[in-house]
Amino acid sequence: MRIIVLFNLKPATNVAQYEDWARTRDIPGVNALGSVENFTVHKATGLFGNPEGTPPFQYFEIIDITGMDAFVADISTEEFQAAAAPFQGFADAPQFVLTEDL
Repeated sequence: MRIIVLFNLKPATNVAQYEDWARTRDIPGVNALGSVENFTVHKATGLFGNPEGTPPFQYFEIIDITGMDAFVADISTEEFQAAAAPFQGFADAPQFVLTEDL
């Protein structure tokens, strides 16, 4: 199962501070969860075929998980909640999209 998270940073967010946190804390922390097979964060750089266009979202997270129940259990711990708390300060109304392979 894959979860795709789409988000923009809050207007007052320092981009370098967010990206440093993502690289040094968020990516290693989420990848350490037993229910996570792979977690990556991607920064939008443009729109294919439209060099003047602006992507609707600045960042995309891809979370491949072994199963929803195990993932919910992993992210529900006090330790994980504390580690992930900065995300709520950085991300402006993130959208968590659940997907399945065709």
